[in-house]
Amino acid sequence: MKFNNKVLKSCVIINILIILTTILVLIFNCGVTTKKVSGITQSETIQIQTNLKNWGYYSGEITGSYDWATKQAVIKFQQSNGLNPTGAIDGATAQALGIYMSTQANYDLYLLAKIIHAEARGEPYVGKVAVGAVILNRVNSPDFPNTIYGVIYQPWAFTAVHDGQIDLEPDPESYQAAQDALSGWDPTYGCIYYYNPSVATSSWIFNRKVVTTIGNHVFAI
Repeated sequence: MKFNNKVLKSCVIINILIILTTILVLIFNCGVTTKKVSGITQSETIQIQTNLKNWGYYSGEITGSYDWATKQAVIKFQQSNGLNPTGAIDGATAQALGIYMSTQANYDLYLLAKIIHAEARGEPYVGKVAVGAVILNRVNSPDFPNTIYGVIYQPWAFTAVHDGQIDLEPDPESYQAAQDALSGWDPTYGCIYYYNPSVATSSWIFNRKVVTTIGNHVFAI
């Protein structure tokens, strides 16, 4: 009986290992969908795969499934175009791919809320909207990247990105401020810079023309 028990236990362990191995193989071959992460639809994935295939980044079938092979092709595309090679379809990647995602508006709102929360926590509400407006004014300026993602993640543009505060989840007020900015409210009257004079260390910023002061931030053009 002892022998039989040992054999039985060994068989159970082997069967478990076989099942786990099979699952891992299926995941690797079929690809783990990133729809939950990126929020892309099947039709958007078909367009992504088609463009990547036409440009030589993707050699698989056009399936509409955001699988492992598609993600690797996106990473190669991002690397070739100076984008953050995450494999996720963010705003900058979608634009570079020449597609407009149905979830793009929500993604832009989320990014804008994140930078507002990171840069303007503790500021009056109008000051939070003002920070969002500066981001959007930069998007519309030929001197800056033309996407919200590109503006926010432009190297050394914002302290909160550099020190990691951008990773904080935005609160409801930051979301509302982002929505107000996206709806056209610009308390800065077109400013593309803002700074806190008590902590700013870049002397060049003091040479910008000041338009208004809101809370602790000075807004300039």
